[in-house]
Amino acid sequence: MLIYFPVLLTSALNRYIMYRILFVLITSLSILPSVGMAKETCASENQCIEMNNWDLGVAIGWGQKSNPLKDFDDIPLFFIPTVAYYGEHWFFDNGNLGYTLAEQESFTFNLVTSYSLDRAYFYRWDPSNIFLNRGTQVEAKAINNMSLSTEPEREFNSLETRNFTLLGGAEAFIYTRLGIIRLAYTHDMFNVHQGSEAQIKWTYGWDYDRFIFEFALVFDWKSQAVVDYYYGVRPSENAYWSEQYQAKSGWDKGAEMTARYILTDNWDLLLAVRYTLIADEIAASPLLDQDYSSTYFIGAAYRF
Repeated sequence: MLIYFPVLLTSALNRYIMYRILFVLITSLSILPSVGMAKETCASENQCIEMNNWDLGVAIGWGQKSNPLKDFDDIPLFFIPTVAYYGEHWFFDNGNLGYTLAEQESFTFNLVTSYSLDRAYFYRWDPSNIFLNRGTQVEAKAINNMSLSTEPEREFNSLETRNFTLLGGAEAFIYTRLGIIRLAYTHDMFNVHQGSEAQIKWTYGWDYDRFIFEFALVFDWKSQAVVDYYYGVRPSENAYWSEQYQAKSGWDKGAEMTARYILTDNWDLLLAVRYTLIADEIAASPLLDQDYSSTYFIGAAYRF
């Protein structure tokens, strides 16, 4: 993957290929925080990235990410790579490119690219693997000639493609004794959905002997265009629900916990848990059958 990234990201002519390669790596990278972290966010030296050197790692174990989409399987997790590089100003961190405009003891301000996590619910690894077997069980209902309810079952034709895109914008980190606050705003760079996303994230980390703990609260805002693109219903998918569901912007709310036990300079034991409460505006989509997504992973992480 490292061989392809510099070429793909510098040539707009290879955009389509870039989307496919980025998606495979990014889907796995997005599950867990980076093995390495920027200097100001380190809870210990074991988490820091050495400047002007690639930081490579991989976590191997067992985990699962629940899928809120109706009739889509949960996503198993076995292998999670980490790739990061920090120069004087430019950096690459798990699929995101950035440039540091200002850096002080109490804050950092960056220009960044990022990616929406919503598409991961629709695509596991490859576009050819997007449509999974659907259940055939139908809920029985009594039929009454005087019934006022005409709402049909939530049955859909094959879903149209939800394309991958990169978001571009700005982020700020504010460093305090009570943790780190991240503020970010990004917009679709390739006119796939022409939407925007924002994030407010508070992270607190501490270490005790060989243990490293990190806890975070996350608030993710998605514009109406983002919600409609991923969770809106196209007429070809279901004519009734394409008119009934009207997408609106909304806030996802989540909590994350990561615990590490340092075995050696290269090996850690790892436990990660994430819970996301999906915005009411998104959960109202007929494509979903639950209003949350939970992720867990337990295993061992190796840092090269």
